[in-house]
Amino acid sequence: MANILVVDDEHGIRDLLSEILNDEGHSVDLAENATQARAARHASSYDLVLLDIWMPDTDGVTLLKEWAANSLLTMPVIMMSGHATIDTAVEATRIGAFSFLEKPITLQKLLKAVESGLARSLQRTQASAASAPAALALEGVVLSAQSLPMAVVDAGPLAHQGFDLDRPLREARDGFEKAYFEFHLAREGGSMTRVAEKTGLERTHLYRKLRQLGVDLARGKRN
Repeated sequence: MANILVVDDEHGIRDLLSEILNDEGHSVDLAENATQARAARHASSYDLVLLDIWMPDTDGVTLLKEWAANSLLTMPVIMMSGHATIDTAVEATRIGAFSFLEKPITLQKLLKAVESGLARSLQRTQASAASAPAALALEGVVLSAQSLPMAVVDAGPLAHQGFDLDRPLREARDGFEKAYFEFHLAREGGSMTRVAEKTGLERTHLYRKLRQLGVDLARGKRN
């Protein structure tokens, strides 16, 4: 789950983006102008910011410059606008914006841009960790089979435990599939996009399957 700030003066767009990103398992803060965005940025650290260019008090490009000048541009910023020119987009990128989305924003383009931005954020975090001493950076990360508890290494034959195999095949299969999807939902923080990628299912098919199995979609987000 990532912490994302959405800055846009249009109430409908803020609500729509918030709903989509919450559905993907992210935590979302909202700001309707640059003043609120400044306060939110000073109060919290974000993994990603979606920033509208045209706002009534201070435009997004000016706010982007402020953050860059004050060393606050530590997260990828995706600029949004329905009226910006190519020159404006180029200027924002030069200042430090990660990418640019043109309104109206399609779901596919939004999710792709957010995924790419969060991947960049993760790369920055990993690069910072890599600057620590090698022994410290690797501690607890590299595991060999010899270092694993015997109960884990030998878990294969016991993997069926927890499932009632004395049932008709269809019921046993449904029970396994429900546990399988609940596991991936919890591991991916409730992100339907990442679960779809991990399981190899289309999102529409995945939603239908989860409803059929009675999987609690909110459970993954809580976990």
